Amino acid sequence: MIAILETLSAEPTADELDHLLKPLVDFNSHHTATIAEWPHLGIVLRQPETAEIVGGLYAFDELNWLFVKYLVVPEALRGKGLGRQLMEEAERVARERGYLGIFLDTYDFQAKPFYLKLGYEQFGELEGDDRTPRRFFLRKVLSAETRTT
Repeated sequence: MIAILETLSAEPTADELDHLLKPLVDFNSHHTATIAEWPHLGIVLRQPETAEIVGGLYAFDELNWLFVKYLVVPEALRGKGLGRQLMEEAERVARERGYLGIFLDTYDFQAKPFYLKLGYEQFGELEGDDRTPRRFFLRKVLSAETRTT
C-alpha cells in the first residue's frame, strides 16, 4: 500500500481524528487491555452568588496516570488555598481510581514552586528561548497503600 501525504488546512474533524488514531488505538489495545479507562475529570470553582464557573481543574486518563491539563485559579482568588484544594481533590480521585500517580506540565512563569510544595517532583524539561518559556514536567507517584482500587 502506498499512502498519500496530505496536510489538512484546518483542525481535524472528529471523524478524521478517529480514522487517524484507529491504527494506534488498535495496536495499543494489545498492550493496555488490562488498564481501565476512566472519564475525563473536571473540578470547578463557582462564584457563590451566581454559580458561574470561574476556574477549576481539568484532567484526563493517560494509561493509569492522571494528567492534569489545566489548573485555573483566577488571580483575585490566589493565595486562599483553592489551588491546593483542587489538586487534593484530583489526588483523591486518582487514588480512588487506582492510578499510579499524577503528572502535569507548567511553564517557568507559572506555578512550578506551588507543585513542588505539594510533593511533585520534576522529571523533565523543555528548553525555551526569547519567544518560548521553559516547560517543566512534574509528577507525584501515589503509593500502592493509598490507592483504593
